[in-house]
Amino acid sequence: MHVPDGFINAPVSVATGAVAAAAVAVSLRGARRELAGTGQGIGAGAERTAPLAGLVAAFIFAVQMLNFPVAAGTSGHLLGGALAAILVGPYTGVLCVSVVLLMQGVLFADGGLTALGVNITDMAIVTTVVAYALFRGLVKVLPRRRRSITLASFVAALVSVPAAAVAFTAIYALGGTTDVPIGKVFTAMVGVHLLIGIGEAAITALTVGAVIAVRPDLVHGARGLTKPLELRTSPPATPGVAAPVAATTAAPQAAPAPAAPRRSARRVWLAGLAAALVCAGGISYYASTSPDGLEKVAHDQGIDTKTKGHATKDSPLADYSVKDIADPRLAGGLAGVIGVGATLAVGTGVFVVLRRRRTADARPAVGASAAENV
Repeated sequence: MHVPDGFINAPVSVATGAVAAAAVAVSLRGARRELAGTGQGIGAGAERTAPLAGLVAAFIFAVQMLNFPVAAGTSGHLLGGALAAILVGPYTGVLCVSVVLLMQGVLFADGGLTALGVNITDMAIVTTVVAYALFRGLVKVLPRRRRSITLASFVAALVSVPAAAVAFTAIYALGGTTDVPIGKVFTAMVGVHLLIGIGEAAITALTVGAVIAVRPDLVHGARGLTKPLELRTSPPATPGVAAPVAATTAAPQAAPAPAAPRRSARRVWLAGLAAALVCAGGISYYASTSPDGLEKVAHDQGIDTKTKGHATKDSPLADYSVKDIADPRLAGGLAGVIGVGATLAVGTGVFVVLRRRRTADARPAVGASAAENV
């Protein structure tokens, strides 16, 4: 659903750019809390959440290369908003998808640069907000089980895709550059993206379920799923034996329970990176070459008559293929691997900076509290 240059006029493109910039700014502040691990101060998991968030961005980039057929002559691909929000949080999720869209537009000529605000608004903000709101609502009413998280992920991802189609139709109604019946655009967009949503839901549920199966503590949407351990301060009562009378002298308080040992996320990170590289560097060669949902609707409804050439169409990586490499399998695979590496580097860099700023802001507060207690 990458909108190219020329679909939306300049005023609406500028307006959506402002919306996207404001949402990214809000997400930068919210992501600082999410990346702290616990959400308060310096979380015990803060040192691992930034690399994991960068990995989520790289994984979404890789899986977006895997177009799957949904109807005759039409394909679809992952949008990723639901997956990112559930794995790393809604604010961090918006940033993950935004990083992916930026890398795709700049390096691979996928999605117009003047339409970057439209794409971030539609594919990063709308999908994340809709999916996470629905996900949280379902989690509250479903039993507190791992299967409930997976089921809620499926439904949230399924709904997020047609929601993005509705958002695009609304944006096009405001600033479309061709005079086409909006009702027909709406029907076509929602219809095909309902089918694409099934694929999105399956990928999201499988990924979230796989991570929960091995490390539920790394899934933002599964926080609170595991009950905390209870510390007994007195031996259980024995049948037939009266409970001892309370002593007049207060008994010493039980020693605090030892902190749970930190579990490394290295294996999960390496497995996720390997999966991203395999998807982008190998499986992507077998992806469907049919136009995706937006491209198909744009061609059928005449939306694409004023499409403009991409500013980076001569990029060495344009169209996800390394220039001057004759073998298409090698050219596409190498471009995918480069894209995963670049997205991982940029995403991790952004999230590490945010995490360090959160840590730096938390330290003075901790020091001030200690001084007040002296």
